[in-house]
Amino acid sequence: MPDRPIKVLIAKPGLDGHDRGAKVLARGLRDEGFEVVYTGLRQTPEMIATAALQEDVDVVGLSILSGAHMTLLPRICRLLQEEHLDDVLVTAGGIIPDDDVPALKEAGVDEVFGPGTTIREVADYLRANVHPRD
Repeated sequence: MPDRPIKVLIAKPGLDGHDRGAKVLARGLRDEGFEVVYTGLRQTPEMIATAALQEDVDVVGLSILSGAHMTLLPRICRLLQEEHLDDVLVTAGGIIPDDDVPALKEAGVDEVFGPGTTIREVADYLRANVHPRD
């Protein structure tokens, strides 16, 4: 566990224009003591990887409701690896079918949170699984 607050980047990849859940999560994680950066809507995978690098985050949380998760999330994971951010925990939330979760985890997503997941459950997972960073 780092001596500083865990820093989380919340991003909305692709053309998904629904960000209420991402904003609620960002606020909830702040209330739980995390440092949170929210990138806003319609982020490209490249923009998300660049923001993760520039912000020196511990976690990238991807919120996606558009159905493009099998294209966008593996690309984001690949870009994070190319930036040598292998130690960054990658999580996803939104509408992601259970059948797609194993492939996403194979691509580098550490955990997928579905509808109904509480802020506390996400916070507890992040605290337990964040990789110590320098």
